[in-house]
Amino acid sequence: MAGIDHAPPPFFKRGPAPLALLTFYVAISLALFVIDLRLRSVDLVRQSIALVTDPVQRVAQTPGSLVDYAADYLRGLQNLLDENTHLKQAQLRTAPNLLRLEHLESENERLRKLLAVKEREKASGEVAKIMYTSRDPFSRRIVIDKGQQAGIIAGQPAIDEAGIVGQVTRIFPFSAEITLITDKDQAVPVQIVRNGQRSVVFGLGNGDLELRYIPAHADIKEGDLLVTSGLDGIYLPGFPVARIASIERENTYTFARIRCVPIAAVENFGEVLVLAPRQAQPAPPEEVMGRSGNTGVPKKAASK
Repeated sequence: MAGIDHAPPPFFKRGPAPLALLTFYVAISLALFVIDLRLRSVDLVRQSIALVTDPVQRVAQTPGSLVDYAADYLRGLQNLLDENTHLKQAQLRTAPNLLRLEHLESENERLRKLLAVKEREKASGEVAKIMYTSRDPFSRRIVIDKGQQAGIIAGQPAIDEAGIVGQVTRIFPFSAEITLITDKDQAVPVQIVRNGQRSVVFGLGNGDLELRYIPAHADIKEGDLLVTSGLDGIYLPGFPVARIASIERENTYTFARIRCVPIAAVENFGEVLVLAPRQAQPAPPEEVMGRSGNTGVPKKAASK
């Protein structure tokens, strides 16, 4: 057994030597390299090989691309969450300013309307801010931030941009109390714009008004506008007061029951315009006063 030769049989030792094969392949590679460099004759073969290997390359790159895409997606999602958190915090920080800005814009608009009413009606007055309402649940009163130091006196009417609000009833050094026209103890002489009929509107204490002393058969309609008549010497004539909301006529009663709603925002908003007191009318001349007597003769002539 030890004498058996393990060398391969002679018929397996065929072909050139490995060194010769290496030299041959290197020569062929150099020749192809030179030919491709000079003549570009292997481009077609290269494109064919690339066409076959491109899907394989894409499949091989897919796991890495998916990982990169997932990382970018998660990174973008986290950025969006952080940005959303910052925006919410910024919104919360700016919300008070935005709310106050809206309130200030509304307040400025009302003040402009008050000044427009003042110019249109040729009336002078003081713009006052409402500090608080009366604590008496059975009255309709407000307290403003203008008082004796601003020249406010009892009896001055108060309006807003829409119409009559009320009348100053109590004075303090730095504040004043205004009784609203909806108070049950408040009355305003009015006139119906459509037909000129005069009457008096009274507060009901619940935010509404009642037009009294109107005969049941009088020419009044729902929606008629009531304005101040000026007969009381307090309110200037022509300021809107209320609008007729409902009419109840019964034959058993002499007067109709007429409910009205105020035109002005009587129990809303925060500013009013306190009008200056009406100026007393100058006394008529002596001759005119004499003509108004029963004899119809001026006083000078009568004395003669």
